[in-house]
Amino acid sequence: MLRLEHVNMVVTDMETTLQFYRACFPHWEIRTKGNADWHGTKRNWLHFGDDYHYLSLNDMGTGEPRDLSSNEVGLAHLGFEVDKLSALRKRMQEAGFEPSSLGAEHEFRRNLYYIDPNGLEVEFVEYSSDAPNERNSSQA
Repeated sequence: MLRLEHVNMVVTDMETTLQFYRACFPHWEIRTKGNADWHGTKRNWLHFGDDYHYLSLNDMGTGEPRDLSSNEVGLAHLGFEVDKLSALRKRMQEAGFEPSSLGAEHEFRRNLYYIDPNGLEVEFVEYSSDAPNERNSSQA
């Protein structure tokens, strides 16, 4: 078995970041938290997720986020599959977050993109087919 367990992120503000991801994943909770010395910088960290997947959030982030419209090396976005995109959009809107863009028209999937409080793009996709050839098709 091989699956993605967690993503480790350095964030500028833990509380605003948690507000965003709590709206995304209302069933997730803070699994554990603490503080540590990271190469001479003291910082707080926490794991936000469920029993199988989580985001490791670390405060004290500095600098500018990657320009998402550039060809710079780095993470372009995180992608999460959701059962009901409309429910996610409603939760996000109620928490004060609007999509940064809508996904392309596609027969077997719909998606929305958001920018988290740290400048990271997050995609949410809802599939209307279980057939891999339809879900993964690049044809609209």
